[in-house]
Amino acid sequence: MTNRLMSVLVGLAVILLLIYSSIFVVNQRQQAIVVRFGQIKAVYSEPGLFFKVPFVDRVQLVSDQALRFDLDNIRVQVSGGKFYEVDAFLIYRIADPRRFIGIVSGGDRETAESRLRTRLDASLRRVYGQRGFEAALSEERSQMMQEVAADLKTDAENLGLKIEDVRIRRTDLTQEVSQQTYARMRSERLAEAELIRARGNEEGQRRRAIADRQVVELQADAQRESEILRGQGDADRNRIFADAYQRDPAFFEFYRSMSAYNQALGTNGTSMVLSPNSEFFRFFNSETGTAPQPAPVQPRQP
Repeated sequence: MTNRLMSVLVGLAVILLLIYSSIFVVNQRQQAIVVRFGQIKAVYSEPGLFFKVPFVDRVQLVSDQALRFDLDNIRVQVSGGKFYEVDAFLIYRIADPRRFIGIVSGGDRETAESRLRTRLDASLRRVYGQRGFEAALSEERSQMMQEVAADLKTDAENLGLKIEDVRIRRTDLTQEVSQQTYARMRSERLAEAELIRARGNEEGQRRRAIADRQVVELQADAQRESEILRGQGDADRNRIFADAYQRDPAFFEFYRSMSAYNQALGTNGTSMVLSPNSEFFRFFNSETGTAPQPAPVQPRQP
């Protein structure tokens, strides 16, 4: 009984091992290639449970997803002769697993990407070499990426790959070009600033000249108006004085003398040496406060 039980257990283990070795699972992210004695016997691109000859068939799984690899800091020369640094990336898919396994030894992705990287580098240099730097910053950028994808299409198909997309992530100045561009932009801005400053000075001088002319005109007009008003005031004053004199000559004479006393004697300590009988003090010598009548002048005898 013991030997029979052992034989049954061994037989079950062998059967389970054969069953386990004859099935394999493919998920939705994979493709399976069945290889028998170095020859591809079947390719399974749909997910599910599949069978193979145990211990004879070998199953190699490859990705069924969109794959990406980046190419950074590629130094390219544009049509103007200057150099720029470019970053790009490539999206591809393993479209033909049979060809991929047959061409790329062992189905190594790194080997396939190395071949694509060389071709992508050459294509970027060609596309940029036919254009100026501004093209990568304009609407022509999409056309440039389409040209690069078209260049890679044949080589990718030979490897069993399909190019899904090519994108240029960055186009930047190299260090030397950046310094030259900065120096040129700085010179242009300095020249523009000097031009603006010169125009500002010219405009300032023009406005100052206009303002100075207007000041002179306003001062001349004000001076003329003041002279007119002063003349009118003097005329009115003389007219008033003449009218007052005609109304009361004695009072007018007295008023004029008092004004002369105030201006001459005032409070400023003025000293004057005059005779008491001087005509200037004629109102001081009059008891009535009126000016004495001057003595009649006697005519000379011949």
